[in-house]
Amino acid sequence: MLGIAPPKPLDSTRRDVDKTVRFLNSAQAVGHRNTVRPSSAITALGLAISLGCTSTAPPPETIPTPSVMEANQLGPGDVVEIKVFREPDLAGVYRLGNDGAIEFPLVGSVNLAGRMPEDVANELRSRLADGFLVDPQVTVFVKEQNSQKIHVLGEVKKPGTFPYEGGMSVIQAITYAGGFTKLASENGVVVTRVRGPGETQSFKVAVGDIQKGRTSNFELRPGDIIDVPEAIF
Repeated sequence: MLGIAPPKPLDSTRRDVDKTVRFLNSAQAVGHRNTVRPSSAITALGLAISLGCTSTAPPPETIPTPSVMEANQLGPGDVVEIKVFREPDLAGVYRLGNDGAIEFPLVGSVNLAGRMPEDVANELRSRLADGFLVDPQVTVFVKEQNSQKIHVLGEVKKPGTFPYEGGMSVIQAITYAGGFTKLASENGVVVTRVRGPGETQSFKVAVGDIQKGRTSNFELRPGDIIDVPEAIF
């Protein structure tokens, strides 16, 4: 005869239901745009009650991914053009220094590093309105985004520095660098990420497995360093 597992105790099933209810309540409280529909809630509760013996595998280890805004943030070496409506004497093109700042007429030093162009325009508007101009209209255009780069080193055919693109993956970076050499350790790739002054974080990325569909792709951030070591035979 086929063995049939005994049903879970009632108190265990109730705990499963309680967990589901707490999850649904928290999802509604957060107000995330991916809200839970009522029909989904009913289905989830029904499954928890009727399939009390169902277990869920633990989620795989996740690796931080960049935000959409991060790809457009300004940094040292970037070039911006700033214009003030009906004030041609204040218009100009500026390259961010190593500290990420520029010197703007009337207001002095302005730090642009890690900020969006719209945020910089708002600050300039506020500072110009403080005793200099009436209702100034400021626009900031990015002419060169030199800070948004990634670097590929080691066992690739064309190592070098390449422009960063929003949502860029490690596979794209390796492709830009001409692909692996015959000596490359495809599953030994190390991505080094700068977190702050003197602070870095390294990730070992199995690019070979990504190419074969065995694991998910790895998203890069501006400034990432991809090092492809030589395989040990």
